[in-house]
Amino acid sequence: MNMLKEGDQVPEFTTTDQDGNEVKWSDYATKKVVVFFYPKASTPGCTAEACNLRDHYKALQAAGYELLGVSADSEKRQRNFKTKYEFPFPLLADEDKTVINAFGVWGPKKFMGKEYDGIHRTTFIVENGTVTRVIGKVKTKDHAAQILE
Repeated sequence: MNMLKEGDQVPEFTTTDQDGNEVKWSDYATKKVVVFFYPKASTPGCTAEACNLRDHYKALQAAGYELLGVSADSEKRQRNFKTKYEFPFPLLADEDKTVINAFGVWGPKKFMGKEYDGIHRTTFIVENGTVTRVIGKVKTKDHAAQILE
């Protein structure tokens, strides 16, 4: 796992959002973007994290941020997640792991004594295409505060 770090440029990628719309990194490359990776849509931790970002979306926007949520879920699963919780930001359906691998957040994990490969819950703050901050220890219930601090 070769995760992007502060100072790295985000590589160009193209994927789809929850509605099947094409999303290109070049559309975001000149903006301030919060790219948050989560393991699986509609699971308790991921729901808490995304709902916290939703509840503080206006503050994040006021600070100049656009948000992109990313997991390896299907468009349908992402659409259901976004609709159910009324998220005001796109969720990328990265089933082929293009974006996940570009940021380097796929790798070995441990949960309840079992080892497996999966997405590491990580958030990247990106300005003008360059990673300015990486949040590796995401507090799911207080994530917006971590981003805005």
